[in-house]
Amino acid sequence: MSANVNTMNAAHAGDLDRHPKGLAVLFATEMWERFSFYSMLALFTLYLRDSREGFGWTAAEATWLYSTYLMFVYLSPLVGGFIADRYTGYRKAVMIGGFFFMAGHATLSIPAIWAVYLALTFLVIGNGFFKPNVSTMVGNLYPEGSHLKDRAYNIFYMGINVGAALAPIVMEIVKAYFGYHAAFAVAAFGMVLSVATLWYFKEHVQRADEKNMGIVGEREDSDQGADSAATATDAPPHGVSDQDVRGSRGAGSDAARSNLMASVPDSKRIMALIVVFAIVIVFWMVFHQNGSTLTYFADDNTDWNVTGTISNSINAIWILILTFPLVAFWGFLDRRGKEPSTPTKMAIGMTLTGLSFIVLWYGASVGENSVRTPEQIATGSFRINERVAGNLVAQGVPKDVVDKLMAAEASDGKNVINGVKFSGLSDDAISERNKTNAEEGKPALTAAEVDRLKSGQKQLIHAVNQVAPGQGDAHGAKILQAAHLFRVSPFWLIFAYMVVTLGELMLSPMGLSLVSKVAPISKRGLLMGGWFVATAIGNKLTQIGVFWDIWLQSTFFLVLASMALFMAVVLFLILKPLKKAMPGV
Repeated sequence: MSANVNTMNAAHAGDLDRHPKGLAVLFATEMWERFSFYSMLALFTLYLRDSREGFGWTAAEATWLYSTYLMFVYLSPLVGGFIADRYTGYRKAVMIGGFFFMAGHATLSIPAIWAVYLALTFLVIGNGFFKPNVSTMVGNLYPEGSHLKDRAYNIFYMGINVGAALAPIVMEIVKAYFGYHAAFAVAAFGMVLSVATLWYFKEHVQRADEKNMGIVGEREDSDQGADSAATATDAPPHGVSDQDVRGSRGAGSDAARSNLMASVPDSKRIMALIVVFAIVIVFWMVFHQNGSTLTYFADDNTDWNVTGTISNSINAIWILILTFPLVAFWGFLDRRGKEPSTPTKMAIGMTLTGLSFIVLWYGASVGENSVRTPEQIATGSFRINERVAGNLVAQGVPKDVVDKLMAAEASDGKNVINGVKFSGLSDDAISERNKTNAEEGKPALTAAEVDRLKSGQKQLIHAVNQVAPGQGDAHGAKILQAAHLFRVSPFWLIFAYMVVTLGELMLSPMGLSLVSKVAPISKRGLLMGGWFVATAIGNKLTQIGVFWDIWLQSTFFLVLASMALFMAVVLFLILKPLKKAMPGV
């Protein structure tokens, strides 16, 4: 046993003067794991939709699988935490999870649909073992009541977001040069680094592996349980947004708050938490559009020279930029006795979430109402989907022709036109296509084929003529106008992410901490599990993205904004009874 471990064991009854080395080990372990996790998430829906390397799925099909995967991801910590607490211990559970993660990302690098489903199974199991237990180990490094524990979770949460910010940027580069499958292999390598770090420096986290300190239980302080559970779902710990009622409000406030809470009937406290769960469901349904519809918007409708993959970095970057200024602001208000109550912050956070989608609604409206110039048509990208098909029929294109376009499939079962993105290829991409043809024994591209591949417009018309001979020439102008993908400034997306990140930092951090403070002790574990279930339901409801190809983008964003703002209004209307049910928070 190292000297550091001996020091931690001796300090268990007291406090630590500085953070143990184990925090750096767990920081790196989590950072590389989140790098691999968000690498996959940044690529996943675009990979499913890709007609060449992927499977040519529609947005609705890709969104359904994405939402189902997220639901199981957010449920899995309940099972993984239980197994670690009762049987394996925490470090062993994290190692097991790491190996499942490696297997999952490696399996995704296999170009087959069976590999996708098998990989998702591995990733859900890996998440269940890894996430709740590495979060619990952070708290277990410190004795109960340590003044460093809050800061440790804040540092750990920054590790989550460093990995989340780097992953899409690296994936954008790897995918551009080597394709999706190589990018998934890089994600697997991130997990190799994560597991190797935890194994090589295991002596620094030995103290954190004690099985008698569970993720949520009566033997540990409620804030550790809340913070370890929060970081297990990538939510900010309670200290990130200065949501705790301790600090400048006085050392005796914990006891005073407990006395106030004890005076409230259990039924009222439970009803208040049910309201919180309803908020969580709506929030995650709206917020986690980032891996599906916001990625589609970034890929199809944002005027930059990268794909939608990279947009998945924006939220994490804003968290790194905004977190500590927001904490300082809450501290400033707290010192003057003006810091809003937790329910008020939740209402403000939900309002900001809704306003972020108002920003997106406006940006999409600008693009939808713009006039497509001949230059835009000549250099643009195109996609025919259900919405476009309906418009074409309304404009006089025969329905049987449109039906042929939507139903056309290649010999491998991929859609030929429905949901396929037609974009001009670069010279490098055409050279890569010729290289692939040579490796497969196929002839090089002809001059006419190269000319067509350099234009999304020509590719689309050629595809229509192949499916319905002559119809691309006969109805080309209408098809190109209807299928053209407008482009707006990246400002709208980046600004919307800034607003929703502020909403996240006001609403999400206190959720689990609130459960730990408000729930009756006899039902704390059940209600903490309720938080995970509500989070999972919210993530499954991201499936509302199946309407992305049916509604206008502006309509879709407006519907989500309305849902969030409606919940915000409800919260403001019931603030008084909520405060009475949750005194002191």
